[in-house]
Amino acid sequence: MMQRRLEPELMTGVDQVQAYAAADFNSGDQATVRGVQRLIARTSALPPDPLVVDLGCGPGNITLRLAELFPQARIVGIDGAEAMLSLARQRAQLQELEISFLCQTLQDVLHGSLARQADLIISNSLLHHLHQPDLLWMVTQHLAAPGCRAFHRDLRRPASVAELQDLLIKHLPSAPEVLQHDFAASLAAAFEPQEVIAELRKVGLNGLTVVEEDDRYLVVSGLVES
Repeated sequence: MMQRRLEPELMTGVDQVQAYAAADFNSGDQATVRGVQRLIARTSALPPDPLVVDLGCGPGNITLRLAELFPQARIVGIDGAEAMLSLARQRAQLQELEISFLCQTLQDVLHGSLARQADLIISNSLLHHLHQPDLLWMVTQHLAAPGCRAFHRDLRRPASVAELQDLLIKHLPSAPEVLQHDFAASLAAAFEPQEVIAELRKVGLNGLTVVEEDDRYLVVSGLVES
């Protein structure tokens, strides 16, 4: 079994921002949005004017899609890297989407002003970055209004270095070097489903389930029970 190897929590390098801005994450972004739609379909409709929070929003790929999907919602994208948020704000302005982008760490969010206001909490490829993973679950509890839904999609750690290399060759054979490096580092820093289940039980998020998705993802979703 491959042990987890930590990676930097924030993406602040110019080369990283440029590479992620140019990369095509369309299929993964669509998978996240479809997962959110399925979650709402199996629970209940959002309130008329919901608060939707995208944690670790990066350059806004998912956030912009959420604003289009929920035009009546207040959309808030949160990330700790201002360079990523600058790009996200530019994209939102070009698409004439009203989105609030906040430069905050999860620790900031945990002590911020959005407590018990969110009706939908989303993150995409955030968990594996965290050196203190229970922060994501504490923030989820902190933000959740009654009836809140959560959808967290992330990589899952392969069983061996050989499996990691196979995934890299399969999914990013000709990607820029910075993306290949980050993908490999992210896989090594990701969690296994049982590790996430243990964390959820520890903090009492019993309404969330953990499901493996295809060959490299896991999805944590459900109702945030208070």
